[in-house]
Amino acid sequence: MTDIKNVSVIGAGVLGAQIAFVVVQAGFKVTAWDINDDAVEAAKGRFKSIGKSMIADLDTASEESVAKAHENLSLTTDMEAAVAEADIIIEAVPEKLDLKRSTWEKLGKAAPSHTILCTNTSSLLGSEIADASGDPKRFINTHFANRVWVKNIVEIMPNPETDLKYRDIVEEFAHEADLAPVVLKKEQRAYLLNTMMVPFLQAAQYLYVNDVADVDQIDKDWRIAMSTEVGPFEIMDMIGMRSIVNVAEGSGEDQPEWKKKFTEIAKQMIEEGRSGQGDGEGFYKYDDNGNKIEK
Repeated sequence: MTDIKNVSVIGAGVLGAQIAFVVVQAGFKVTAWDINDDAVEAAKGRFKSIGKSMIADLDTASEESVAKAHENLSLTTDMEAAVAEADIIIEAVPEKLDLKRSTWEKLGKAAPSHTILCTNTSSLLGSEIADASGDPKRFINTHFANRVWVKNIVEIMPNPETDLKYRDIVEEFAHEADLAPVVLKKEQRAYLLNTMMVPFLQAAQYLYVNDVADVDQIDKDWRIAMSTEVGPFEIMDMIGMRSIVNVAEGSGEDQPEWKKKFTEIAKQMIEEGRSGQGDGEGFYKYDDNGNKIEK
C-alpha cells in the first residue's frame, strides 16, 4: 500500500477531469487546477456529467458515493496552492511540448520534495520534458484512455532517468485508484495503445478524406466486422479534435496531403464548436451524458 493521500491534477479539460473524478471516487483527496475561472466553471460541469455517467455505467458508483467524491474534490486557479500538499501530481495540459515544459518548470518549483511527478501524454516522451521539472528521477509518464471509469487502463512509462521505485509506487497507486496499470519497460512514443491505435485511426481518416465512404459507413463496417462497440470516428470523438490536432502537429514528421487535409478538417470542427464528445458534437451529436444521439 502506498502513502499517497493527496492527488493534484493539473489541467481539468476533457481527460484531466475524468482522471480527477475517477481518483477522487476511489477515496483520495483531489485538487484540480485549471488556467482561469472560465476553465474552472467548465470543469465543474464536466465533473457533474462524469458523476452521472459513472452511476449509469458502474455497479460500484452510487448517488451517495458520487456526492462524497464531490466533497473531496476541489478546484483552483492557483497552481502553487494546487500542489502544496500533493503526494502525486498528474499533469494533463494540452499535448504541446513547449506548454508541457513551461508547466513543469512551475510545478517542479512549487511541489514538495517527496511528490511523484506524472505527465499524461499521448505521444510525447518523458525524456523530452523531465529535466524541466528539476528532478527527472521522480518524473514518469502516464497515459489514460478516454472514459477512464470504464476504460480504466493507465500506461506507466519511465524515462531513462526515472528511479524505478517511483514506477512501482505509481503502479500500486493505480491499483488503489481502481485503475488497471500496464507497465512499459522503456520509452516508446505513443506507448502501447496509441502505437497500435493511431495507424487504425489514420486508415479511417484516409478513407474519409479520399471520399471512399461516409463516416457512418466506415464506423459501421468496423463495428460489425470486428464485433466492437465503437468505430474509428466514434473513437476520435471521444479523444477530441484538439488532441488529434496536437498529436498531428507535434509529430515533427512531413505529412502526406491527405493527413494535412484531415488536420485542417479537425481544426475547422474545433472552430465550429464540434471538437468531439466533450462539446456535445464531433462527427456525431451527443446528449449531456455523452451518449451518441442516433439519427
